Amino acid sequence: MLNKMCQPLSLLDRWIQENNELVNKWKFAFTSLFQKQEGGDALSSDQIQTHLRWCSSEFHKLLRKIQGIPPHADHTQLELTVVYNVCVSSMAQSQFSEAELLLTQATERVLQMTGDNPVCSDPPVFWRIVLKSVENTALNSCVLYLLCLQWAIWLATCQLKTIQGFQGELFSLFETLSTGVKEDRRSEARGKSSDIPLLVMDPRRLVELLQMCTFIAQGAERLSEGQSSEALSGLQTASSLPAPRTLVAYTHLLSGSCLAHMSRPQMALQCYRKALETDSQCVCALYQSMLIYRQLGNTQAEIQALHLLHSTLMLPSATEPALADTHLFSPYLLLRSQSLSSLLSLPSALFVLHNLALKCVLHGRVSEGVEYYLDLLAALHSEDQHGVHAEVPPLPRLPELYLETGAALLMAQRPADCMALCDEVISTTLELLPEKLVLEEEKSETETRALCAEGEDRVGMLLWAGAAYLLQGHCHTHLSDWKQAVTHYTRCINLLVKVHFKKRGFPPQIPSADMVGRQGTDLYILQRLKGLSLAGRGISFAQTDQLREALRDLQLSLQASPDCVGAGLWCGEVLWRLGRRLKAAVCWEKTWSVTTQPSVESLSLYLQEPQSGPLLDSMELRHRIQELGPTLSA
Repeated sequence: MLNKMCQPLSLLDRWIQENNELVNKWKFAFTSLFQKQEGGDALSSDQIQTHLRWCSSEFHKLLRKIQGIPPHADHTQLELTVVYNVCVSSMAQSQFSEAELLLTQATERVLQMTGDNPVCSDPPVFWRIVLKSVENTALNSCVLYLLCLQWAIWLATCQLKTIQGFQGELFSLFETLSTGVKEDRRSEARGKSSDIPLLVMDPRRLVELLQMCTFIAQGAERLSEGQSSEALSGLQTASSLPAPRTLVAYTHLLSGSCLAHMSRPQMALQCYRKALETDSQCVCALYQSMLIYRQLGNTQAEIQALHLLHSTLMLPSATEPALADTHLFSPYLLLRSQSLSSLLSLPSALFVLHNLALKCVLHGRVSEGVEYYLDLLAALHSEDQHGVHAEVPPLPRLPELYLETGAALLMAQRPADCMALCDEVISTTLELLPEKLVLEEEKSETETRALCAEGEDRVGMLLWAGAAYLLQGHCHTHLSDWKQAVTHYTRCINLLVKVHFKKRGFPPQIPSADMVGRQGTDLYILQRLKGLSLAGRGISFAQTDQLREALRDLQLSLQASPDCVGAGLWCGEVLWRLGRRLKAAVCWEKTWSVTTQPSVESLSLYLQEPQSGPLLDSMELRHRIQELGPTLSA
């Protein structure tokens, strides 16, 4: 009784009481946060954050009081408990450097008390010395609590190699702590609960979270390094551990990515399905499933996945309710590695909507695709749309989206709407077009555009205006208005001939098909537009029996873009009508034998050959050739 009256014990009691009051206030704030997420009455978010910062500040003040006197055996257990609480409050605010400094100072004071003073810069070796120094002492459990926090810091700061070097000791913490807690509870039952300093967070729950997050972070790292089978083994072990469903879903998601890298797409799809069943908010699993369907060529499943993905991305982000003893450390606070971020990255809702629109149009669901395109344009023009120009991956430029939408509208037999969109493109670009433009071989893309006057993309503008006139020509062809079709195709051609191409060591010249490098370049688009517009004008001339003009344009079309099937077939048709039937047959055979046709997936919609207007029946043309059989042999 007399000992209880001594000043040090009285001071100790007051500090314990102060610590416990702060812990209860801290937990009250998080209880309010939990109630708020559940929709109940609680403090506002700002009030909660203010309260937590206040508690953190008060914990720091208490620690400074305790550490203001020399290390004392009776105080050390309380000191380490308060260090734990201070570090948790700092780490909850992402102040990891501050927390690690506190841990280092605390463990050095422990070694000072035990008489050990090792000089060691290797963290695993240092911690093994600390643990050995307090083995079989009352401080052992408190030091283990601090080790849990050190593990959290290593994880949050992506020091996975350090964790790997100490993993045996770390992964045995849960069992060790559980044994220690039972002993602490027996001691607590014999004394007063007010004499026991409280913790703001149960270390056992923290260890459960850390173990799961470590498996996930290591799996992501190994996967990024190409060690898919090693990553898969650890992730499959983790999937059976107790953890929030968000984290269990991550293990299934990453397992699917491992299997996809191991060329086992069907098993990958099963893992992605498990991830979605575990956590419906695991949107990345839906995205990865879509990529697998694309890889397998299952277009209808890909479209369905794109539709679900877009719908999900448009929903308000739903966060999982915080769990009572683990919500101080959000998984996102601990899982910060670049490898994992890359694996969990998602395209924007707008990018997905564009993909969905394009896929529908290219694969027979044109009306559906048109509506998606119109939704996309509406979203881009809406007042609440921010960061459109920062899309990653980037969307096509707005004029290109207008042109794609126009092409889709024409496919849906809505030529008037298509022409209206094309008028928008023309009105915004026409006055800015140069009189002449030279594409240089060594800087035909980025540098040419960068050198354009006042930073304007003159090359792009010219190609967009040309494509708009081309689509309008297609619209008039669709309406059998041949005179207007010729006018608009001619406008397209007149724009395109302004562009010359300069090869190194040669003067600028009119581009030709043999100068085209790869698909998608400005020169390729230029030649494709030229080929299609000449073909369109040639076909229009053929409809008004101007066969000489038709033949000229169709032959020029094939020179500009030899893979234009329509130009080849109509060139043969015109030759047939001119009585040059043998040449017509040769032209048709040559057209059908072309094997370098670009896939529809690789071409912009407005660069596709039109599916409306006058079309030739290949079966009828083959029948004509058969009738010429004896003549061809001769």
